Amino acid sequence: MNSSKREYYKARILKLAELKSTGTPAELGSQLEMSERSVKRMVMEMRQAGHDISYSPARRSYVMENNYQ
Repeated sequence: MNSSKREYYKARILKLAELKSTGTPAELGSQLEMSERSVKRMVMEMRQAGHDISYSPARRSYVMENNYQ
């Protein structure tokens, strides 16, 4: 996967997390046509870049911490 496509996927994950509608990591991977592990790796990279994204089991979605209530 080239860097521009990777950045596109990261932006899409962040937008879905803001909306609290990513689904589980497996569901998100299926939607983006990538593995669950790739999704988790991208989320880890986003955290390292300073994004407050985490998985909420109650919502069954990734969420942005600063927006989560």
